[in-house]
Amino acid sequence: MQDDRTLLAVRALGKSVPGPRLLFQHLELDVGAGELVAIIGESGVGKSTLLNILAGLDEADEGSVAIDGTVLGALDETARTRLRRERIGFVFQAFHILPYLTLQQNVALPLTLVSPDAAAAGTRAEAMLEAVGLGGRGDGYARDLSGGELQRVAIARALVHRPALILADEPTGNLDPETAARVLSLFAGAVRDNRAAGVMVTHSDASAAIADRVLTLGRDGLVERRDR
Repeated sequence: MQDDRTLLAVRALGKSVPGPRLLFQHLELDVGAGELVAIIGESGVGKSTLLNILAGLDEADEGSVAIDGTVLGALDETARTRLRRERIGFVFQAFHILPYLTLQQNVALPLTLVSPDAAAAGTRAEAMLEAVGLGGRGDGYARDLSGGELQRVAIARALVHRPALILADEPTGNLDPETAARVLSLFAGAVRDNRAAGVMVTHSDASAAIADRVLTLGRDGLVERRDR
C-alpha cells in the first residue's frame, strides 16, 4: 500500500549519448512511498542509464530529479555521494557482494559508510538477514550461497539503511524462474513495508507483473502500460 507522499519526482528529463543519439526526452515520473514501478523497454532505449541518473551516478542533459524533496542537480559531488549513501538503495543484476567480507559485513556496508557505530550496524544487518530468510548466516561468505541467496543478501544490503528510494536493475536476470519469483516477492514486499519508492527496470513481463505500475520507456519518455 502506498501513501500520498511523493518520494521520487522526475521532471522533463532528457538524455542523449555520443553519436549523437537521443535515448529519451520529456520524461516525467512520480513514485510514492510504498509504490513499486517497473520500467520495461527494448534493449538500448536507456533503462539502465535512467536508473543511473535517478541514483545520481550519471547526469541528464535536461530536466530534474528530486528524491524526497532534494533536487540532485542542486548538489555538488560530495553532497550527491552522501545522499546516495543515506537515501538510495541499489540492487544490481550481478549482486556485487564483496567476497572478502562476511554476509553481515556486506549488508552492514551502507551503514558503516555513514556511521561509526559498528555494533549497531552489525545488529541491524543481522536483522535484515533474518528478514530475507538468511538469519544465523551472517558469518558466512558469498562462496557458500546460491544465486537466489546472493540476491537476497543484495536486497538486504539495499534496505538496511532504510532508503527513500530503492532501484533495481534486472534483479532476477541470473535466476531460475522459481527463485526469481521468490526474490521478486521479497523485493516488492520490502518496498511496501519500508514505505520506500521502488523503481525496477526489467525485460521480463513476469518480473514487471509484481509492480503497482508498469511503464514503457521510449524516446518520448514513459508511457503507462494498460494491458495488464
